Amino acid sequence: MPAFSKKVSLIYFVIATLLVVGLVPLVLTGWTLSDKSAGELRAAENRYQIQLVQEKARRIEMFGRRFESIVEGLAVALELSHDPKVIGAQGTEEKIGEVLRQNPDLLALSIKPVGVDSLSVFRPGVAQTDVDEIAASAVNNHKGDGVWIGSPQRIASSGTLAVTFSREVKINGAVAAEIVAIASMQNIAQTVAGISGARNEDLWRQGLPIIFVVDGRGRAIFYPDKSFVETGRPMTDLKIVSEWLESGSQVQSALVPFTAEEAGSKYDMIGAYSTARIGSNQNFGVFTMQDTSRALAIVGEMKWQTWMISLLFAVFALGAGLVLSRWMTSPLLHLAAAAKQIAGGDFSKRVKEGNITEIGTLGESFNVMSEKIEEQIANLARAAEENRELFYGTVKALAAAIDGKDKYTRGHSERVSRISVAIGKRLGMPEAELEMLKMSALLHDIGKIAIDDAILKKPAALTPEEYEIMKRHPQKGYKIMSQIPAMKDFLPGMYMHHEMVNGEGYPQGLKGDEIPLQAKIVSVADTFDAMTIDRPYSRGMQLPAALARLRELVGTRYDASVVEALVAACDAGEVANGIVRQMASIREQQAAEDAEAAAATENATAEQDDELTIPAAEPADAPAVAEEELLEIAS
Repeated sequence: MPAFSKKVSLIYFVIATLLVVGLVPLVLTGWTLSDKSAGELRAAENRYQIQLVQEKARRIEMFGRRFESIVEGLAVALELSHDPKVIGAQGTEEKIGEVLRQNPDLLALSIKPVGVDSLSVFRPGVAQTDVDEIAASAVNNHKGDGVWIGSPQRIASSGTLAVTFSREVKINGAVAAEIVAIASMQNIAQTVAGISGARNEDLWRQGLPIIFVVDGRGRAIFYPDKSFVETGRPMTDLKIVSEWLESGSQVQSALVPFTAEEAGSKYDMIGAYSTARIGSNQNFGVFTMQDTSRALAIVGEMKWQTWMISLLFAVFALGAGLVLSRWMTSPLLHLAAAAKQIAGGDFSKRVKEGNITEIGTLGESFNVMSEKIEEQIANLARAAEENRELFYGTVKALAAAIDGKDKYTRGHSERVSRISVAIGKRLGMPEAELEMLKMSALLHDIGKIAIDDAILKKPAALTPEEYEIMKRHPQKGYKIMSQIPAMKDFLPGMYMHHEMVNGEGYPQGLKGDEIPLQAKIVSVADTFDAMTIDRPYSRGMQLPAALARLRELVGTRYDASVVEALVAACDAGEVANGIVRQMASIREQQAAEDAEAAAATENATAEQDDELTIPAAEPADAPAVAEEELLEIAS
């Protein structure tokens, strides 16, 4: 029994070959090179972090050396005088004042002679008591010869972080005085760690590099989050700080990868530290650390670029495969494309039969099939159009039958439909919604088929009881038409065209945006037509008066945008002319039907002849339509 192999498209074969030959070596080479480059970049990042903390440490040491040299120079100058009286001389005070002016970071200079009052100069904002207290503390804590550096402390009056430099002055072998310099660390903090004012949680969450400095006990003295410095927060919970403290400053610089936890989240960090030595007794640790994924983000970028280059070559291989495979299978591909176009609705598509016998026969059969399908589709389209026209004609006939029950309302539904469409166009409604609005307006009074003719044809105003019966026609129309699925889009205008925007309408008492736009439009068109036709008990209003009356009812009965759309349609002649023709046609029918009544009452006949067109102004003797009658007129 012969074995049947699975068919494989030539396109797949060509593309697979190009990918294997061109893409696989490229990916392997690129990945290998990116890994090697990633290692080099990691080493470069490590070197950078080491160099960074070393450079920051050197700045702190230079800061210390500067003030050491200032104190040392003053002490040596006083010692060379060999006269204790020089210490309290006027020239000495001027000299230390000049030194204070030349060094912006120097907050105060104090010389404490043995047995006499201190000689001190200090900057504005620094209290004398603070200077005396800090100087006394420095003298008490001074140990050994040379310049002694005190621990950083915050000045109470200004809140500035400062460090003291003190040295004994010996004249003729005896201690004659103590020189104390108080230096601000504000500028060096800005240079080393920066003062961003950021919160520690934000720095960790955003993966930003953090540079900070701690003293010999691991307390923060420089940190981007000011609260750490103000409280002297211990940083020993970080492995990199504890390792520096354990080394006892024996290690000058080191790189430390570690894991840290902050605000409940764990971070893989890469960090480095360096020791800054000031004088013989003060060491500071300078640290930098950053989330490893952020610090080595360029490594990920390189790999991403490798994948992108590989993807571009893959796209090129795919393109080349498509070109080659289509060139080899062009006749079949043309046939397949034509079949897709027909499946998409283009039944006019035909294919060239080609020179190959089998493909030519297939193309001929395909063209015959396309012609038959196109013919059937055309027949279906004609049938659908005929059905639509039949449906519209049926609705018009049904609306005309309802309006025909009363000679005063003949053509009312069709007029309301045309007025509604004119309003809808002014409101920018799309064609599909205009078609639904047109049908809804035609059927808006369909419920009157269930109202007694005695009420519908009553030649006088309705009684309250009759009016309540008349108000039921929206529910009756809804009940009739809701049983027909095809009518669901027309129901809002039929069921809700007597709702008012203030909620006092019927049948549901809806208000404002609760009323669909379709119903709002039909409501205005219905009332406008009712107001401009004659009734046995009142004459129709003139066009300006009717529009003015509708505007008066905006906000209570009608929506402002709908009324203004009607006014615009009237101003453009899109509504008024149609109404005149309709009214003329109605009155001609009335004249034929009421010929006998017209002969008995000549004045009435003359009045009907005058009303074939809408006059420019309402006659003085025409009774106005009262606001309370509008509900009845629109019913």
